[in-house]
Amino acid sequence: MKSLLKYFILLALFMTVSTYSQKDKPIVTFVELGSVNCIPCKQMQPIMKSIEEKYGSQIKVIFYDVWKEDQKKYAEQYDISLIPTQVFLDSKGKNFSDMKVFILKKRLTNFLRKKGSNHSRKRSSYD
Repeated sequence: MKSLLKYFILLALFMTVSTYSQKDKPIVTFVELGSVNCIPCKQMQPIMKSIEEKYGSQIKVIFYDVWKEDQKKYAEQYDISLIPTQVFLDSKGKNFSDMKVFILKKRLTNFLRKKGSNHSRKRSSYD
């Protein structure tokens, strides 16, 4: 009986830890491939910041400047030919969508909402 009780306590602890780590893991990773010297890419910067603020830990936002020597490898990794390009990865790191244009914040928000993200009620200066 004691060993069964220990088993259930350990199982409950394991499930709590697993659930906690899954909650903290982003639902979507938003990878922006562009350059700080590209005008449409610059226009994406405040949108990316707003998405990051709105969704918090649900969305991980990453920017790679593919014109910099040390970050050109990401253009090859994601097989892009023009910038800006947005790549969206699921929680397992699998690419489920990419957009090869400057995208409007409203379209991006709707897209992320469809993927299961719920934004907080925090508003940014770009809302």
